[in-house]
Amino acid sequence: MSNSSPAARQILLTGVTGFLGQAVLQSLLENTEDVHVTALVRPKGSVGGMKRLQGLLRKPVFASWAQRAGADEVREIFDARVSALEGDLTAMPELTTTFDTVIHSASSVSFDPPIDEAFRTNVGGARNLYQALRDSGQDPHVIHVSTAYVGGISKGLRQEGRLVHDVDWSAEYDAALDARVRVEAESRRPETLRARMRTAALRDGRMGPKAAAASAEEARREWMQERLIDFGRTRAQSVGWTDIYTFTKAMAERVAEEMWADAGHRVSFVRPSIIESALRRPFPGWIDGYKVADPLIMAYGKGVLPEFPGLADSILDIIPVDFVVNVIVALATQDVSRRGDEAYYQVVSGASNPLPFHEMVSAVREYFLEHPLQDDKGREVAVPEWTFPAVEMVEQKFRAKEIATKVGQNVVAHLPSSRRTREWTSSLHRASSGLTTLRKYIELYRQYTKTEMVFDDANTRALRAELPAEFLEKQDFDVTTIVWRDYFQDLHLPAVTELTKAYSRGKAALRTRAARPAGPLKESPDALAVFDLDGTVISTNVIQQYLAVVRATKPRTQWALEIGSLLRTVPAYLRAEQRNRSELIRMVNRRYEGYRAEDLRALMSGELGRRIRASIRPEALALIEKHRAAGHRTVLVTGALDVLVEPLADLFDDVVATTMDVDENGVLTGYLATPPVVDEARANWLAKYADQRGANLKASYGYGDSMADASWLELVGTPSAVSPDLGLYSVAKKKRWAILEW
Repeated sequence: MSNSSPAARQILLTGVTGFLGQAVLQSLLENTEDVHVTALVRPKGSVGGMKRLQGLLRKPVFASWAQRAGADEVREIFDARVSALEGDLTAMPELTTTFDTVIHSASSVSFDPPIDEAFRTNVGGARNLYQALRDSGQDPHVIHVSTAYVGGISKGLRQEGRLVHDVDWSAEYDAALDARVRVEAESRRPETLRARMRTAALRDGRMGPKAAAASAEEARREWMQERLIDFGRTRAQSVGWTDIYTFTKAMAERVAEEMWADAGHRVSFVRPSIIESALRRPFPGWIDGYKVADPLIMAYGKGVLPEFPGLADSILDIIPVDFVVNVIVALATQDVSRRGDEAYYQVVSGASNPLPFHEMVSAVREYFLEHPLQDDKGREVAVPEWTFPAVEMVEQKFRAKEIATKVGQNVVAHLPSSRRTREWTSSLHRASSGLTTLRKYIELYRQYTKTEMVFDDANTRALRAELPAEFLEKQDFDVTTIVWRDYFQDLHLPAVTELTKAYSRGKAALRTRAARPAGPLKESPDALAVFDLDGTVISTNVIQQYLAVVRATKPRTQWALEIGSLLRTVPAYLRAEQRNRSELIRMVNRRYEGYRAEDLRALMSGELGRRIRASIRPEALALIEKHRAAGHRTVLVTGALDVLVEPLADLFDDVVATTMDVDENGVLTGYLATPPVVDEARANWLAKYADQRGANLKASYGYGDSMADASWLELVGTPSAVSPDLGLYSVAKKKRWAILEW
């Protein structure tokens, strides 16, 4: 299985790709010589477990060691002393190796997952691990990583030791999995589905009935997710825990106790508080993504959290990740044999080196005053000064902002689409998303920033006292040595600020790419360039086109009568446009009843045709020419009457338009010969057209302006929203399509 010595201590490690697991693996490899690590890791696609483990060598956690020892030596040590056990805790593979120690650090780190997911990962995963150990007949020392908050909601000193409660983990596990079955059934009730269908029809109906149905189904799944999250949150609080994460971690501890410790095996429980960036190892400030406190800190640094309902003098219990790692490694490699209540180790700072919440906020404020973040326009953000008001005051202000944002969104949604309204839509969407996120932060973090709990670390201090000096020289975990202001200002805040800047740079690059068309067009004979007409190639719409025909064919004395008739039907047209674009096209085209097709064709060959040709947007004309020069097949697809687009036919290789029945005298009947090729009908047409032509849709381009165009635009590799309506604008922003302002 490995090239390590047969006498090497065999360690099984779960959660190796997580923040803590990465650091544990790195520490074991760098600081010990007689350890071989088998990591439980799930293959990902075609990438096997060992390949995934080797990918960790490219991560920052190994960078400092590689600089000191050399990348080749680190790789050699890694290959000799690390093996992969392919699988995961939800489907635990058979254990064929005898392990001296098992480090169980895998868990769901989300505080608010659906109840069944939390139990399946945190509780079911622990159960499967201990069952696999029992089935293998071996007796390793298990180091079970939990959390200091596992004791639930309480006040005062929280001592180490076995939790006292009478909650049956097995019954809770079964109920959690059954919750999904019950919520699934509830989501399929007619009244629940009707509500989702109504919302989907209003929001996405213009894309077509399938799109509306898909949207309704997505909304049903989202409703289920929120319902299951509420199940977990409420159930946890009903039995005395802050959230489903701490509740399931408590249940997992009970699994370890009943299945392993109570059967005479050795278990050490490691209960860290809020784990944040490293103080010393693998290098000062090392962190792998945002951790628990970081979103709150960065929201403050961005100036979007003017107040917070925490207790200024509550103890914010934070612990650097290397302190947790060092406790785990000490238990795994040193001669320690503590059992029972003495084997619960709270790796915390609150008792020995307390950090009052107001001191943390002060340190953070000082840092951002000296190193301010910048907003989207490059202006420095002025951070607020918190006064720690009562929860009710913060809630009132927050609720007022939510209401104002909602009202603004409703108003803008009823305004015509323009560059200004699109900017308002984006601004209000960002504000709404930000408020949703902040509400989540407040609900989550105020449990940790108004706590009156203090975690004792007597066992952890006693463990340290037993360890040899040579171990502590490199892997100490004395929390009294931490100077919190220095830790935050010199290490942690620079690290998370850099993460934020990197994230912002990535978002800015995406926005820049989405704000402009794709680069130079690649020559490709199998690529299509598909254009919508109204609002895209030309700025007019089917109603304006009809008015142009009226003005060209009827006496001036009849214009007012015709325009008045048209104005009276505009509300009906608008309602039709919101429901179904093909309905609008049918209603407008009915007005051509009685016109002779030849007369309209003659008009198009004269002055009216020249005016239509002149109405082509310059950007559209230039782009059509570029596509033709690149060898792309240009296609115009429109709901307008075929005769009305004849002046544009020479610009495209193919024109697909609406045709109307004519009677025996060549007079238009007002009834369409075929359904209009719009929304999903256009998507279906395009798929067949591409297949018949041997075209590659992934190499193709599409240009549309309406929400109705979204269903076919997503078929092409390079979709672009051209001066879009607010519906398509939202879709394009979400899917990161190019948005072109013509």
